[in-house]
Amino acid sequence: MTLSPFHLAFPVHDLAVARAFYGGVLGCPEGRSSDKWVDFDFRGHQIVAHLAPDACGARANNPVDGMGVPVPHFGLVLPMDEWQSLADRLAGKVDFVIAPYIRFKGETGEQATMFFKDPSGNALEIKAFADRSQLFAR
Repeated sequence: MTLSPFHLAFPVHDLAVARAFYGGVLGCPEGRSSDKWVDFDFRGHQIVAHLAPDACGARANNPVDGMGVPVPHFGLVLPMDEWQSLADRLAGKVDFVIAPYIRFKGETGEQATMFFKDPSGNALEIKAFADRSQLFAR
């Protein structure tokens, strides 16, 4: 199955800081931009940082597997080796909300996951499955 790229627009408090985080820390190439927004290539998906400082701020958490998962959040499902490489690369560069670990160990849907926030408070989850067919398993 070929997946279509998704599009996500989200608020940021400062475009230069967003460029440094998404472009520099996460390595997302920059696309089009204006003085109010910046497009990034998020592994083939289009994410757009919109300058909207009043929309940034505290968000809720939802308990999952004994952890406070930030809501809302967005992210990617990577192959396990890429997930581990990214987790290693992000160590010391981001403050993990939930540090990299294996969730649902030994259960259906076992996955590697990590959560962190961008400088504007937007939460990201990056996950991987040893068996990707478990992505939607019940």
